[in-house]
This record gives sequence, C-alpha cells and structure tokens, in this order.
Amino acid sequence: MAVGEGEYLLLSGIQHFCFCPRQWALIHLEQQWAENLHTTEGHLEHARCHDETLSEKRGELLIARGMRVTSHRLRLTGNCDVVEFRLNPAGVPLQGREGLWSALPVEYKHGRAKETDADRLQLCAQAIALEEMLVCEIPYGALFYEETRRREMVELTPELRQAVQRTADEMNRYFSRGYTPRVRPRKHCGACSLKELCLPALYSREDAVAYVREHITQAVEEEGKEDKP
Repeated sequence: MAVGEGEYLLLSGIQHFCFCPRQWALIHLEQQWAENLHTTEGHLEHARCHDETLSEKRGELLIARGMRVTSHRLRLTGNCDVVEFRLNPAGVPLQGREGLWSALPVEYKHGRAKETDADRLQLCAQAIALEEMLVCEIPYGALFYEETRRREMVELTPELRQAVQRTADEMNRYFSRGYTPRVRPRKHCGACSLKELCLPALYSREDAVAYVREHITQAVEEEGKEDKP
C-alpha cells in the first residue's frame, strides 16, 4: 500500500541518529531543538545549496539544487543539497531534457570529514532515493566540506547500503514506538546543541538520586553557614 510522504521520516535524520539516537529522538520525536555556533553556521552554508533558483546548466553538466527525493523502501524523504547530472550514453532520460543523464548526489557539510559514517550514510540514503525515483544505478556520491574546501568521492558499496537500510529500519521502529533512548554520555556530548535539554552530565552519575541529594545537602550546608553570626 502506498504511503504519503508526510508519513515518512526526514532523510537528514540519519546523520542525527548516527551521531546519537537520543539526539535524533529529541529532535524528531519530541520536537526539541536548540541552536549553537555549529548549527547556525551549517544552516547558513546550506542556504545557497537549497536555493532552487540557482539550478543551472553548464554544457553537458546540469546542476539541480534542493531536489526533493523520497525512498519508499527506506520510508525516508528529504532534499538533496545538489544533484549533478551529466550527459551519459548509459544514463537515464530526464523530463524536459534531451539525451541521457547520470546522477551524482553532492552533500555539503560544515567543518571537515568525520570519524563516523554519519555523512556517508546520509549521502547513500539520498542516492538510494534517487535510484528509486529515476530507476537507475548510482555507484558514487560526493561530500564537500566547507572547512577544507575539498570534495570527497564516496563509493556506495553494498555494505554501506546495508548499513543505511538497518539505520532507517531502526529509526522507523523507534518512531512507531515513540521511543526516546536513555542518555549514554560520550565524548561528543559537549559539542551537541541539545546538551542543556538532554543533561548528559546528570546521567553520567551512577546514581541520579544520590547526585540530586548531594546538591541539596550542599545547598542546605551553605545556607546554614550564611545564617551563623
């Protein structure tokens, strides 16, 4: 049975989920959000990518910005920053365009390449959605990092595609259950824009009750000292 796009999760959530499932749940389930320097800079950098009025054609290269894509297999939907189409005899037809074209999704990211596969998973999910929509095969995608100003070509291997499917399935299971994972403090918590909402420092204690009791005791002792003549 066909499902409307409005019932699908945001494709961009894959990166949030890979970074931290709890962060993803706070944003996509509980609708909580907070800005920091990194998120603000990222929004500004993406503004140009998602401006559909800037789509252009340069000879045998067609550049589409902010292209809407949907994968019914992954149950995800969202926008590609940039999709580059090149004339290719082995490509596929595009509506309103002459010739055959091959597609290359390009995702723009703030900063530099990460240790995790978060960016590559999001890029691969975009490619899977494009493949479903265009009925084609997309062997590669590209990541462009603003800090290094370099483009990284990413091979969309079977292993990467399987990881995308597993992640999308887990996201959909969490969403259907309305499940927000518990805090698991890690080194990247300090850079998270939601740390004041998530409170990882509180959950890093083995006993949260003891943590609260300790602070109450300290407050009472300090108040007692102030009352002494």
